Amino acid sequence: MRLCGALAAGVLVAAMVSAAPSARADDGTLANLAHLDFLGADVTPPAQAGHTTWQLDQEPHVGVLWTYANRQDDGGYEKIGGGAYDAATDTYGQGAFNADDIARAAVAYLRYHQQHGDAHSLDRARELLRGLTYLQTTTGPHAGDVVLWMQPDGTLHPSATPADVPDPSDSGPSYWLARTVWALGEGYADLRTADPAFAGFLQQRLDLAVGALEREVLVHYGTYAVADGKRVPRWLVVDGSDASAEAVLGLSAYASSAPTGALRDRVVTATRELAEGIADLQGGGPRTWPYGAILPTTTSRSLWHAWSSQQAAALAAAARATGNRGLLRPALLDASEFTARLLVDDGPDNGWQPTPSDRTQIAYGVDSRLEDALALVDPSRSPGLRELAAVDAAWFFGANRAGQPMYDRSTGRGYDGLAPDGTINHGAGAESTIHAVLAMLALDAHPDVRAAALALRGIGTRDATQVVEGESGTLSRGASVTPVSTTWDGESLVSGTGVATLPPGSSGTWTIPGSGPRLLQAVLRLPERGTTSLLWRSTHQPGWTASRGVGAQGVTPAPGALLPGPVPLVTRSSTVTAVAGGRQSSVLDAILVTPVVSTVELTGTGHEVLEVNGDVLPHRVVGRGRDVRVFDRSGRAVRGLIPPGGYAVLR
Repeated sequence: MRLCGALAAGVLVAAMVSAAPSARADDGTLANLAHLDFLGADVTPPAQAGHTTWQLDQEPHVGVLWTYANRQDDGGYEKIGGGAYDAATDTYGQGAFNADDIARAAVAYLRYHQQHGDAHSLDRARELLRGLTYLQTTTGPHAGDVVLWMQPDGTLHPSATPADVPDPSDSGPSYWLARTVWALGEGYADLRTADPAFAGFLQQRLDLAVGALEREVLVHYGTYAVADGKRVPRWLVVDGSDASAEAVLGLSAYASSAPTGALRDRVVTATRELAEGIADLQGGGPRTWPYGAILPTTTSRSLWHAWSSQQAAALAAAARATGNRGLLRPALLDASEFTARLLVDDGPDNGWQPTPSDRTQIAYGVDSRLEDALALVDPSRSPGLRELAAVDAAWFFGANRAGQPMYDRSTGRGYDGLAPDGTINHGAGAESTIHAVLAMLALDAHPDVRAAALALRGIGTRDATQVVEGESGTLSRGASVTPVSTTWDGESLVSGTGVATLPPGSSGTWTIPGSGPRLLQAVLRLPERGTTSLLWRSTHQPGWTASRGVGAQGVTPAPGALLPGPVPLVTRSSTVTAVAGGRQSSVLDAILVTPVVSTVELTGTGHEVLEVNGDVLPHRVVGRGRDVRVFDRSGRAVRGLIPPGGYAVLR
């Protein structure tokens, strides 16, 4: 995943153009294609073996999309590529245009066309699909795979600097293969009536892409690996439910619209198999990591990220395409229980690793959670998902830590990110703009959610999870703070600057923020083997945390795992003490302190409070409102107390 605006060192400017998006009538529609149009371009690539596209002889140019757009002092934007720029050769270390963004932009134009039926979005979708299929390799051992980068003159750049994985970029499964499948599937579904001949071409290229998935990924279907003691599927694209989900969106679109035949049968099989693997990575509950979420990768038990987190939407689509409604259960827990916790704690943060340590917020992540919720509303009959969708989408309109819009409705720009300190990156690159437009299209398709989101323009009070660093405690003799040379070990991120190491018999005391009843989770570095234990005390209330070794390292980058575990007590005290037992030292990264019922207030022309029960017991609604709606952890309406993992919305 490339974060828009976070350019590699040494990038120089090129192709500077001041954007002057066309004005649009204020008809209530949120989606605006003007800035996406501005990022677009047409190039005429030179002849390159193994690469061609639809009617290239008659139309030698193909549609592409600039990767980044940096804001200038005069308010205009310059379009640039990725990596270091060489003015002498007019090339970038990575490239000017890439398959990831071209594929997702094609999806945005296709969905706009589905909603509005206009010729412009149809034409741009067709041209971008021509450009995307040009990037697909058509011959040789890697037929069906996709080159990621293209230079400004249309020359392909399969080995970028810095290197992609895989390298060359068309030598194996990849995120861009998955996103190509997404665009091809949705392209066929939309264009089969509007342009049957071109849809037939997309069908041929999907056949190639599915062949690559079968050869490189699904050949492992039904086999498993071990990840820190846990069994995980081996048949996901780049070992990820995230990449696989984006492929499933396209596969399901094709399977739901194509006539019967051999390709459709293969697509349905691929959809079912990938969906099963995605569902396998869902887990946890109200007090157990990952709190109902579907983890994005088989190579870490400690990592969740918001970008590319459309697993729930993919499972909903796969349930329709395959008839397997059993896929809806894991999808609902991810889209409802986990999303509610995410939104109440700090909003749509980019990463929990496993503490909420990456507090950057980007349009890709916000859109992903929105798409998940809305994809499940109808098949699950879970009205709570509409409430969560509105709270999530309100981020675009000012209900965020900056209190400012992250989408400019008048120009169609999606801004490149919101920093933890509230600073907005006003770059408007391809990824952020694409996902802002996709989010607006989703809202336009659900006018009630759109109206609710637009009414929420700010964040008021919040009482939710706070992180107490392990190194901040008062430690007894024998215990120590161990600095870490690097906080990232390839599968998890240490919170703060170090950890508290407590050998058996030593202890530590930590100050606990907040008031009222609070739940605690200890984020511990669990060993591969052995057992560690901590006796926790708070106002004379004891509770043991005994943690066994996680098991064999397997496919993960490091032995052991950094994981949160519940402390079995509810505290009202200002301090908590832990005494280490067992035979091994306990390594404490942080303590997560969560109110029994967390709350966040959203303000604007509307005013509401989201309350989330993080306990395994039901609890009363904390606040008061004229309109109080209570939902269980699946988003279904209930009466009375907030169920474990459930939530309430007060107006």
